[in-house]
Amino acid sequence: MDAVIAAGGAGTRLSSLYKNTPKALVKIGTKPIIEHQIIFLRNQGIKKIHLLLGHLGDKIESYLGDGKKWGVTLCYHYEQVPLGRTGALKAIERELPKDFLFLSGDIMMNFDLRKFIAWHEQKKDALSSLVVQPTNHMFDSDLVEADGDYRVTNLRLRPHAQNAHFQNLASASISILSPKIFQYIPTEIKTDFEKDILPLALHDKQPIYAYRTSEYFRDMGTPPRLMQVKRDYTSGKVRKLNSQYKRKAVFLDRDGVINEEVGQLCSIKDFSLYGFAGKAIKKLNDAGYLVIVATNQPTIAKGFMKEQDLTLIHKRMETELGSFGAKIDRIYYCPHHPEKGFAGEVPELKIKCLCRKPGIGLITKASEDFNIDVRKSFFIGDTTVDAKTAEAAGIKFLGVKTGYGLRDNKFPSSKNLKIYKNVLHAVNNILA
Repeated sequence: MDAVIAAGGAGTRLSSLYKNTPKALVKIGTKPIIEHQIIFLRNQGIKKIHLLLGHLGDKIESYLGDGKKWGVTLCYHYEQVPLGRTGALKAIERELPKDFLFLSGDIMMNFDLRKFIAWHEQKKDALSSLVVQPTNHMFDSDLVEADGDYRVTNLRLRPHAQNAHFQNLASASISILSPKIFQYIPTEIKTDFEKDILPLALHDKQPIYAYRTSEYFRDMGTPPRLMQVKRDYTSGKVRKLNSQYKRKAVFLDRDGVINEEVGQLCSIKDFSLYGFAGKAIKKLNDAGYLVIVATNQPTIAKGFMKEQDLTLIHKRMETELGSFGAKIDRIYYCPHHPEKGFAGEVPELKIKCLCRKPGIGLITKASEDFNIDVRKSFFIGDTTVDAKTAEAAGIKFLGVKTGYGLRDNKFPSSKNLKIYKNVLHAVNNILA
């Protein structure tokens, strides 16, 4: 697979720091961002890279040369007038007869690209597969909405409407594109991939998929973000967030831990987030923990609500957490319930399953998806069921007094069970 790097932007937001340096040559550590990208692509098996250049592009070509230094072939393409990321792409259509990787030149990244390519190739009909991830700044990000099969259903471009609720999946500006995408890109017209091209393809119901990951991606296009990337690189965060490394996580029950326990929560209007939960999750994000929600939702099997209703509740939860700068890496839920006899119940969901807590199916799935080290992970919950789940999975458990508050006194065998005032107090204990 060839790769295309769009590096023609003027970098105006960084001009106060780097007046005569193209954004692609701004250094992270001892190397320019573009060199980090080339080394990353080479290490992941990509050997031919096209560079779309414009502003100060000659300096980029002069620095990189033919690419032999890194064992790759570099092909340079200059735009005479600024055409945006996708407008410049149209000019090299003939050189891209197969699916190709397309990324922005200001992205610092470290992820399992081979896994992404393999995932994309399973989607036989894909026009595009987009890398997406939860973000701690969702309100100034372009967001993607996807269904249970991760097919993109909608784009939520910034600025976002007030009082609306969103799925927290931000575009990482990295995608795999089929050559069929060129039918949507006009010739010699300035266009943007997310704002102009993807909406046209979605309108035609083209199959576009969202590849969700919590590995490292961050653009360095503004001074604050550039400083953050530099800190992340120096601290080793860029290296450690690749999925090949074991990650530590905090699993959270939902009702009674993140939001108020109302009993059979079925409507978005009854959802009420604990303010301290937003603060707690933000602390976990900043400390490098994955935040995973593991929740039983038997009301779906009972027929009290549909999965669409649950999706709306989770959109509200993610949006309200976003106001704290907090994000959840993934929500896993069990829709099953073993007991029959409810009016309107869903027969195919009335089963005994492995994912219903205190079963550990949700924990196992999350551990596989994220390569989680359970020995360094925690589970915070408000019920004995949560405590038993953690014990069965070999995860340290911390109880909270909110929600059901573990008041049934039917705890697992552990004599060291600790119960905290709420999830924020529990998180403070973990971080201490």
